[in-house]
Amino acid sequence: MPAIAALDHFDQLSRTPASEVKKLGWRGVMRTVGREGKVLVTNHDQPEAVILSTDEYQRLMQAAQGAQMQQDAALDHLRRRFDERLATLARDDAGDRLRGVLGGPMALDSEVKAGDSH
Repeated sequence: MPAIAALDHFDQLSRTPASEVKKLGWRGVMRTVGREGKVLVTNHDQPEAVILSTDEYQRLMQAAQGAQMQQDAALDHLRRRFDERLATLARDDAGDRLRGVLGGPMALDSEVKAGDSH
């Protein structure tokens, strides 16, 4: 299924058949790349390769790096929250707090409680 979804993006690209690449040569293809930023090379109407300008490649790499940084930041945030919660188990009063919770009434008023209640 992901391969089919990826093919949808090819519709937005300028297309050059492999036979044109052979006929026009590298300079001809690079003129199209210079104009469009990228070109899809097809063989018998099937996508075979995408040729990118260096500017387009750098733009894609920066976008990927930005996405990775966001993902890393979100993961760091989750790690910090986990570490903070885990640290409460190491506190001197952790056992007393747990006994207090388990020793009290467990009426949940038909609610399921999990994690923070805010």
